[in-house]
Amino acid sequence: MKTALLILLVVWGIPSTFFRSRFRKIVYQTDDWKINIKPLFIKEIRGILSNIYPENKEYIRARNNYRAYLVVYLIIFVIYYFYK
Repeated sequence: MKTALLILLVVWGIPSTFFRSRFRKIVYQTDDWKINIKPLFIKEIRGILSNIYPENKEYIRARNNYRAYLVVYLIIFVIYYFYK
C-alpha cells in the first residue's frame, strides 16, 4: 500500500508544473518562460492565500484550480507520511 501511495504521489505531482506555470504567469503578469525557473516569492504566496486581482476571472479560476490541486497533493502526502 505504501508503494501505491508513493506512485500516486509521483503521478499526481506531474501536472504541478502546468498549474504553477499558469498561476505564476497570471500573478506576475508575464508570458516569459523564465518565470517558471525563478524561486518562490511572497507575491505568489499572497496570490494563493488571498485575492490580489479580484476583477480578473482568469486569475480566480487558476488560483482555485491550483488551490484544489495543492489540497489533494497535501492529502496524499499526509496519508503517505502517516501510513504504517
